[in-house]
Amino acid sequence: MRKLGLRLPIMRRQISTMHRHSASGTISDVGRFELASLSSGSRVLDVCCGAGASALPAAEAVGPTGNVIGADLANELLALARTKAIQRRLANIEFEIGDMLSLRFPTETFDAVACVFGIFFLPDMAMAVRELWRCVCPGGQLAVTTWGPNLIEPVNDAFWRAIRDVRPDLYKGFNPWDRIADPASLRKILDEAGVASPKIIAENRLHPIKSAEAWGTIVLGSGYRGTIEQLNLAERQKVKEANLAFIRDEKISAIETNVLYALATKPQTANFK
Repeated sequence: MRKLGLRLPIMRRQISTMHRHSASGTISDVGRFELASLSSGSRVLDVCCGAGASALPAAEAVGPTGNVIGADLANELLALARTKAIQRRLANIEFEIGDMLSLRFPTETFDAVACVFGIFFLPDMAMAVRELWRCVCPGGQLAVTTWGPNLIEPVNDAFWRAIRDVRPDLYKGFNPWDRIADPASLRKILDEAGVASPKIIAENRLHPIKSAEAWGTIVLGSGYRGTIEQLNLAERQKVKEANLAFIRDEKISAIETNVLYALATKPQTANFK
């Protein structure tokens, strides 16, 4: 089994960057905190919060009587999130180092708990979801977001062909989100975690590529960055040229950034597995 935990902070930085290239242009849209019906005074936990792109809008939504905590393992992302909170003059939010598998909070503490593009980093995703669900108070909600199928197509295949040409040993690097890229797989993880009656929404999105060079920016801001960083400069240049040629020749104007949203409300009498 691949040890994702050791790479989690690095991959979180890559995914956090990719958030900024999401189809909607705003992570608050991607995170779908609005699905959790945040109201004034709500207590919110955002796990794998990155640079605060979901947590900050949540803090604005719950108002000064509410409270938001963002937890992540990447120190530099947390520092950036704190800076953004100061710039927005948000006094009801804090960011801290936090392990998704052993959160420090008492059981049933939060009105809403969210994990945006982070649950797939853990080898045992059901265990991670179970810990998130533990922190939700009765009547509160859990929101989980992950990538859907065909991420970054139709350019994804061209990228991997170019990688295979220069470094066959790196071909088809592991993408952790592929494990739950369809509603059935995501629902299975939630069921194993004891999450009650989750609602899963699949949303198909397209992110425009306004120039061939924009593809390179997206690649470096995604989970594929780990593959790119293993190439030498000459190999990187060959991969870049092959991808730009493909985009230009095929007249690619957009890529798929499909998303799955899962939302569940904890019953007033909760059962833990």
